[in-house]
Amino acid sequence: MSADPARPLLPEEAVTVFAALGDPTRLELLSRLQDGQAHAIVDLTDGSGLTRQAVTKHLQVLERARLVTSQREGRKTHYVFDGAGLNQARSYLEMASAQWDQAIERLRLFVED
Repeated sequence: MSADPARPLLPEEAVTVFAALGDPTRLELLSRLQDGQAHAIVDLTDGSGLTRQAVTKHLQVLERARLVTSQREGRKTHYVFDGAGLNQARSYLEMASAQWDQAIERLRLFVED
């Protein structure tokens, strides 16, 4: 994905972000990461009922969607919330909303004529 968080997502990029957000486990992981601290996989696994491998796979999906970033420190990988993907998703939804507003306005003008 592009490095510009202000740029709206392309449709194929939007699918990646919204698919990542559409899973309850990944939403739970994101909520645990929103404290701004770096968390090791073992910390994110505790109390989740998931294996480290399952948590790692979910974190990789979130990283591809630019919702988290990883930082390698020795043998451990730490994950941190990254709002870039979320900001792009917001821009995408705002763009789609504006397009619908314009379509509704065109329809209103057509019906009134």
